[in-house]
Amino acid sequence: MDRRSMRTRPGKELETFANPEPGRDYTIRLSCPEFTCLCPRTLQPDFATLTISYVPDRICVELKSLKLYLWSFRDEGHYHEAVTNRILDDLVRATRPRRMTVVSDFNVRGGIHTVVTTEYEAARRRAPPRAGTSSRPSR
Repeated sequence: MDRRSMRTRPGKELETFANPEPGRDYTIRLSCPEFTCLCPRTLQPDFATLTISYVPDRICVELKSLKLYLWSFRDEGHYHEAVTNRILDDLVRATRPRRMTVVSDFNVRGGIHTVVTTEYEAARRRAPPRAGTSSRPSR
């Protein structure tokens, strides 16, 4: 195996692969109990358990790239709310899931325990009208 293909540095690139069962709704639940970022005010590390749950549509996120992506926040300053929403936005952009939830459960700091939950749901696709039928409501 080529060592260059074994990327082990943090990065923002999220790789994907084809969903093996795109016709079925099923939930993928991922947990990262070692998520860290920095407090933007004190620059002290904030530790969290990050949980990602999603129903894939056509593609799934590749786990090693997800690990390296999450690792990339380690030396960056982020408010809990901002980093949770950023992770959701980046994952939705990369995978276009049917539904996704990201929960960040941060360790207690200064006597305060923070849990941030953010969600995404794709717009429902409407079936096109059948030939010979009208999509206008009847009067």
